[in-house]
Amino acid sequence: MSDRKQVVLATRNQGKVKEFNKLFAELGWEGISLEGFDGVPEVVEDGDTFEANAVKKAVTISTYLGLPAVGDDSGLEVDALHGSPGVYSARYAGENATDEANWRKLLGEMDSVPDEERTARFRCTLAFVEPGQDPVIATGACEGVIAREPAGTNGFGYDPVFYLPQMGKMMAQLSPDEKNQISHRARAMRQLLDALK
Repeated sequence: MSDRKQVVLATRNQGKVKEFNKLFAELGWEGISLEGFDGVPEVVEDGDTFEANAVKKAVTISTYLGLPAVGDDSGLEVDALHGSPGVYSARYAGENATDEANWRKLLGEMDSVPDEERTARFRCTLAFVEPGQDPVIATGACEGVIAREPAGTNGFGYDPVFYLPQMGKMMAQLSPDEKNQISHRARAMRQLLDALK
């Protein structure tokens, strides 16, 4: 049995679990995904903000399992699309859409948008809940530009089409360590770690 504090990550996305655990290592914590638990209720993400969805996930999972939990909701906000896909990022091309289907739909909708108007950001909101306590909320953002063509094989989601001018490459071309320096989730995690320390 590990003597590290275990925190349930309200996700089945193994990409997210990896990112969290790299950052949790600083607190000596271990994040466990929902894969390890039977009968956990499926949380319907019906909030109209990232915060509402993150809190709902964390509270539901923490209450059900009686363990501390982190809920995360994140997505892509594109200025030319008035902040879309936003909370619908994971299902932009429909329920159960693949990452590629989502970013292909985005590129299609952005086809006629000039380069200087393709600004966007990844935004992440985290909610940490101990059973019976109020949530601790943290947010982070990472600014970039929607590219015209995908590149890179790292990461997940919209990473292949999210260009980082300051790095001169796509999010999907960053190593996991580089991504953990600058990503929206890393920034939200930093804020959360500071709040929890």
